[in-house]
Amino acid sequence: MPIKAILTDIEGTTSAVSFVFDVLFPFATRYLPEFVLTRADEPAVAQQIEAVRAESGEAGASVERVVEILLGWIAEDRKATPLKALQGMVWEQGYNAGQLKGHVYPDAVEALRRWSEQGYHLYVYSSGSIQAQKLIFGCSEAGDLTPLFAGYFDTTSGPKREADSYRGIAAAIGLLGDEILFLSDVVQELDAARDAGMQTIGLAREGGELGDHQTVASFAVIDLTRI
Repeated sequence: MPIKAILTDIEGTTSAVSFVFDVLFPFATRYLPEFVLTRADEPAVAQQIEAVRAESGEAGASVERVVEILLGWIAEDRKATPLKALQGMVWEQGYNAGQLKGHVYPDAVEALRRWSEQGYHLYVYSSGSIQAQKLIFGCSEAGDLTPLFAGYFDTTSGPKREADSYRGIAAAIGLLGDEILFLSDVVQELDAARDAGMQTIGLAREGGELGDHQTVASFAVIDLTRI
């Protein structure tokens, strides 16, 4: 069955892992404490503070303790939804102030633009919050790429290494699994997507193979007519 939609990961796929670890995470580590402490009473921030307390099992944690928990989660790269939400808020400030520019590989930019022009529906599924996804593409070094995308999915759709998450995404998109191509640099994510019936291609930008999935080093060599 021909591909009708492309679902792509971000980190290590459309964008460099180093951008996340060397730019975004240090930025969040530096600015998140003050952001949470000074804006704790704002509804959107307060909601995430409560979510941190619930997920950490520390219902009575002070705001200062919540900040400590968040910094610990950043250090261990924990895929915690409230952390991702708060990071997104901090990064939004940085992007809006011109302190941050989203990194997207030139080959990914070119392919995404071409696929959009060809009529494919493009979606993102990343462990980063939907807000953070829109920021990295909306404030990218290549300009605003958000008009290319039909939708975004994050960990609120489920863990990226579980097939049910991809089944839910396919249902939300309104397509059969095998009408969707999933792109990622993580074998376990590719396995889960395939278990849900999706087509898969792995991105290994430094070379090598990703399990038994078709693997490429660049978006430039992906031929959607041969899948």
